[in-house]
Order: sequence, then structure tokens, then C-alpha cells
Amino acid sequence: MQSSALGLPELIAHRGNAAEFPENTLEALASAVELGVRYVELDVQLTADHVPVVFHDSNLVRVAGRSECVHELDWQQLAGIPIGEPSRFGAQFADVRTTSLAGLAEVLPGWRGVTAFVEIKRSSLRRFGHDVVLDRVTAALRHVMDQCVWISFDLACVEALRRKTGARIGWVLERYDEVSLRDAEAAGPDFLFADVERMPPEMAGLWSGPWDWAIYEVQDLDTARRCSRLGAQFVETMTVRKMVNAFAAARQD
Repeated sequence: MQSSALGLPELIAHRGNAAEFPENTLEALASAVELGVRYVELDVQLTADHVPVVFHDSNLVRVAGRSECVHELDWQQLAGIPIGEPSRFGAQFADVRTTSLAGLAEVLPGWRGVTAFVEIKRSSLRRFGHDVVLDRVTAALRHVMDQCVWISFDLACVEALRRKTGARIGWVLERYDEVSLRDAEAAGPDFLFADVERMPPEMAGLWSGPWDWAIYEVQDLDTARRCSRLGAQFVETMTVRKMVNAFAAARQD
């Protein structure tokens, strides 16, 4: 029986299998794929020498316990720093390092049937400007564009990426309100992303449009089913193994 018939949306691995591995690492992303997830989400920042890297924050505090800013380190400096999230994992992942977006592009073709939602972070856009960021990220992924969807909180960014590459785009909503609805209707993205905390009452449902909905920060089966009833085709989770197992059990009931 198909997931949709059971009220189960598709799963997106938020920063990979980030419950069990350091987020946004090849280890986390590969683990999600090995668990059977066919959609992964990752974040992109630029280093001081304009190398796109798979990284969420603008600094290393949370993932490395260090104070440096990603935008002020060149790629070789950043690549030498462990990002094993010692506050969560201790020394378990002391050898894990940041991957470049080009490095991801090398392994993505081997993940057949997998789509990567690539989120361009606003801190890089503010620091380096749209033109520099867009040129660098598109160059890194030019050979795997068919497996990628550009997403960002910055709507102008993803609209420009669609014009530049012809790839699918998604807009991550900061607010679920009438202004955002009008902007979405004007832009017509392929996907809309929203935090589960911003969902409307169930009787209202999600906005209809030419897009699919992806709801993030979902951690349990009941919430995933609620998102599906609201009209969401996807839910995004860091607790990948838990959700994969819950979905498998639901299909057997």
C-alpha cells in the first residue's frame, strides 16, 4: 500500500540523519540514504575564499566548540577543523570534517533516486552578495542539478537560481500570513517549507497552489499524519531512524 493511502507523507532527512551523526556531514547524509530515505536537506555557507560548504551556522560554536566565523576562514582552514559536535557526541566523531558542496556533488550521483534540497543560508548572501553566492553554488552542482532543489528563506535568491539553472526551487517561509501567500502566488515555487509550529488549524488546511508542502521539525508519526491531513506532501525530520521505523510499522498495521 502506498504511503499516501495511509496518510503518510514522504520523509526528508533534515541535515541528514542528524539524530545519530553530526549534522550536515557526509556521514549523516549517507546514513539517511542507507535507511531508505530518498530526500535529504542540507545547508550551504561560503568560506572566506568563496568555497561553498555544507554547513548551517555562520560560526563553529555549536558543531566544533570554537568561536571562528565560517565566512572568515578559508576552505583549507575550515576543512582541518573537526565538526563532530562534541557537546552531543563527545569524542565519537572526532575525525569528522566539513564537506564542500563540490564534494557532495561527487557522491550524489551514487545515491540513485535521491533528491537533495540545498538551502542557501542568508548569512552568506548578506556577507558576499547574491551574485557571488549564486555563481559559486551553481558551479559546484552543475553536473548534478537534476538531483537538486534550491531552497532558501530568501525568495529572490531561489527565483534567481531558477532563472540561472532551470532547476526546481522551494521557499522556506518565515511567516505563514497573507503577505507570504501573495508572494508565493507571484513566485510559484515548486515547494513551500514551513515550521510545524506555524501550521494552521486542521480545518483550514494549507494553501493550495502549484507547490508541494514540506513541514519541518516533525518528530513523530502522529504529527506527520496531521501534516498530511493539512495537505503536506513531505515532512522533514532529524529523527530519521525513528520515523522510518514508525512509517514501516504503520504500513504493516
